[in-house]
Amino acid sequence: MSSRKEEKEQRRAERMAAEQQAAQGEARKRRLGIVVAAVLGSAAVAAIVVVLVGAGGGGSEPTPSTGGAPVPPQRTTDLTAAARAAGCQVRRFRPGARDREHVTRKVQYAHNPPVFGPHDPVAASDGNYVGQGTPVKEKIVHALEHGRTVIQYRPGTDPRRVAQLETVLAERPKPGVISGYNALLIESNTNMPYALAVTGWGSMLSCPAVSDTTFDAIRAFRTRFVDTGPEFIPQPQ
Repeated sequence: MSSRKEEKEQRRAERMAAEQQAAQGEARKRRLGIVVAAVLGSAAVAAIVVVLVGAGGGGSEPTPSTGGAPVPPQRTTDLTAAARAAGCQVRRFRPGARDREHVTRKVQYAHNPPVFGPHDPVAASDGNYVGQGTPVKEKIVHALEHGRTVIQYRPGTDPRRVAQLETVLAERPKPGVISGYNALLIESNTNMPYALAVTGWGSMLSCPAVSDTTFDAIRAFRTRFVDTGPEFIPQPQ
């Protein structure tokens, strides 16, 4: 007969396998959506070109946006110093005994944006969500449990600053972490009181504005808190 410890480990392994399978399905659907959007976008560009040629208009074919914009090089890796220079605040919170439960309901979180709590059984996939909508917060919190960091900007943020955030997202936060992954970039839909926030499981960087000094604070926060959640399931699968 298996011991209680062996049974507990078996249940944990089964749970992680189920989560990985669900995450794979979510990632496949998201990749398919991106492909469909790209095909539709290409068709729209082709139609515009035909109209311009037929009207005798000059100019070259539009160049699809690759995302990202230049950002200042990193000057400080110390989180406290970087946050102070950017006027940001770093806070830590202690999860409770039931903050890792799986639920299928909407959750009222104690913090905005949330940093832990009951969450959807399926985690939001890593990546850049700019222009693609924002995952529900219950899926985002599950991603935090898996060691992700989530960069959130307020609606109406200067598009140039958003493009710079895309550049920072694509950077490698530290050795052993794949460039552009283990993090999400989203537009906040929680009415958070900050211009920008970066969250990890039980941690938050909150900033009143996005400036050139903000990027070092984001980099330092990611380096400090990526892969520090209570569970780690690698993505993309």
